[in-house]
Amino acid sequence: MPAANNAAAKNTAAKNSAAGRRPRIVLASQSPSRAGLLRSGGIDPVLAPAGVDEEAIRASLPDASPAEVVAALARAKAQAVAAQHAADYAGDVVIGGDSMLLLDGQLQGKPHTREATVERWRAQAGRTAHLLTGHCVLFGGEEFVETASTTVHFAAAEEADIEAYAATGEPLECAGAFTLEALGGWFIDGIEGDPSSVIGLSLPVVRRALYSFGLRVADFWD
Repeated sequence: MPAANNAAAKNTAAKNSAAGRRPRIVLASQSPSRAGLLRSGGIDPVLAPAGVDEEAIRASLPDASPAEVVAALARAKAQAVAAQHAADYAGDVVIGGDSMLLLDGQLQGKPHTREATVERWRAQAGRTAHLLTGHCVLFGGEEFVETASTTVHFAAAEEADIEAYAATGEPLECAGAFTLEALGGWFIDGIEGDPSSVIGLSLPVVRRALYSFGLRVADFWD
């Protein structure tokens, strides 16, 4: 964020604090799962989906590690929303997130189609992979970036169930072609790590970000 914008953000945050308006959580995402996580955690976020070219960002990072790639995508989303709505959200906490599955050393995003979902599941059924979720949290001109990694043990799902799951449409727009909290939970044998990160946003990471800014989680509860 440019220095001028940093100064403006800090000034707005200070004015909001002096005026008694607490900062809000602005979610730079259109993911229902991420919004649902925050709501279940007592926070009603402002939803401001970010329009970024994810494929272009990935293509610009040929030598980056998987963790760096998802962090870069999260940063791009948070910064885009903060820049596009500087006057509205300068005194608020803006959160960008991105999740991808790391299987056999390759990052897997959203399958988008039923056919691609079936192929993904044929490849990952009975296997172990790592769900990486990048976070970028902005407040008052400061930035907190962290990638969470959770190990996912996929069940040896039968072909009929794979086809049926893909046909529901649920996994088509999900990183790794699965959900943990809905129908996909039938086909996850276990995880090692933070379950909220697998759903789309690590509450522990967000908590650490808020603490780094001198904010408290409870201040955002409705």
